[in-house]
Amino acid sequence: MYQIGNLTDNDDIRVVCELGPFQVIEYLRDLSVMPSNAQIAYFCNEMNVRKRQLICDLSKAQITLQAGAMQWMVGNVNATTGVKGVGDLFSKAVRGKVTGESAIKPEYTGTGILVTEPTYKHLLLVNLEDWNGSIVLDDGLFLACDSKLTHKAVMRSNFSSAVAGNEGLFNLGITGKGALCLESPVPLEELVEITLQDDVLKIDGNMAIAWSGSLDFTVERSGKSLIGSAASGEGLVNVYRGTGKVLLAPVNN
Repeated sequence: MYQIGNLTDNDDIRVVCELGPFQVIEYLRDLSVMPSNAQIAYFCNEMNVRKRQLICDLSKAQITLQAGAMQWMVGNVNATTGVKGVGDLFSKAVRGKVTGESAIKPEYTGTGILVTEPTYKHLLLVNLEDWNGSIVLDDGLFLACDSKLTHKAVMRSNFSSAVAGNEGLFNLGITGKGALCLESPVPLEELVEITLQDDVLKIDGNMAIAWSGSLDFTVERSGKSLIGSAASGEGLVNVYRGTGKVLLAPVNN
């Protein structure tokens, strides 16, 4: 038996959001400062630069976590590699190689509590049912998810998407029903959600952090011809076609 005190009941910590087994907390003030960095800490707080952590309640669901993200855990918690045989190991190794994600993401089971390392990034909780059971993530966004969800490497619609866009050929796709936590460089309040119904979205730059798995993603010229692209001054754009949603971070530096 265990008890956790001075965490979610701390006056300097607030619960930002909750979904499924996940709870996001935010430190309103950083009290662990010295005179040498007190000024920086003060202005960080004024500009919403705060430490955040993810609390995972394993009694509600088993979770899969980004490798190295665990800070501490208490109670009945068991960690496994999540590898279900040689074939599964090979597929995870290949997926990790092509997507740039860690090949092995540990899975945690039991009834205890797990807390992740603090981060200054914004932790976003996503219900995959709101994405019709399928989402594709930009590189480096995945933090944790319900272990029932399936991970796969999603290939761009054409090879030119990777070559022309100077990006990888694959992205991490997650499918199923359950909760997912993302590490976003921008807060939810600054994300723009665009819903497409048999339509097209064109973006100048890598501003999309997540999109529906039902959308086709390519990189194309902004105009129908080289002259048209040159006249618009945009050149190549990321194009999303079909029916689904796209999350944009237009102010991400």
